[in-house]
Amino acid sequence: MKHFIKISFFLGLFVVVASQAYSQIEIRQYEGKPLSPFDRDYDNSIKGPQTVDINKYKLSVTGLVQQPLSLAYNEILALPSVTKAITLNCVEGWYEYLLFKGVRLVDVLKNAKPKKGIQTVIFYAADGYSSSLDYKFVIDNNIMLAYEINGKKLDSVRGFPLQVVAESKYGYKWVKWVTHIEVSDKPYVGYWENLGYDNEANITN
Repeated sequence: MKHFIKISFFLGLFVVVASQAYSQIEIRQYEGKPLSPFDRDYDNSIKGPQTVDINKYKLSVTGLVQQPLSLAYNEILALPSVTKAITLNCVEGWYEYLLFKGVRLVDVLKNAKPKKGIQTVIFYAADGYSSSLDYKFVIDNNIMLAYEINGKKLDSVRGFPLQVVAESKYGYKWVKWVTHIEVSDKPYVGYWENLGYDNEANITN
């Protein structure tokens, strides 16, 4: 009986480890279209890749809300997930077509009970970076906070634990290492926008 229990334990452990390993296998095609690779050799963030201690991490949601939030990573993962292949366009001229999985911002914000009059959603990152999106744009376009790319959990380069997926906006709106979200009734000018980048960041072809 003891041997049976030991074998069952090790088999169970093997299944858990194997399933975790499988979940990190990179997806390279989606619906018949090739995806850009998860790994890349460059980084254009303001202070380089950030390492966030997930055991201490909390995503705070403040501003024009009735119930400010402080969400642990696992609480975010427990929200309904969405998956979508989206092109990230950079103002430098390059682009990536990637499969993002995450949570809709509307599902995060509704738990904070937004007040009337909100115009702007502001995102703050672990490296001091910030940017914003129009609140109506966020709601109408189901903008997400991603925690996976191509089936792999974000890493320190990709923006672990969370990255804004600002579909149809240039890359400087795709804030990585998100630690704080603020909703406001006023416009907000972020890091690159303060240096002259367009605050709307609409992709022009």
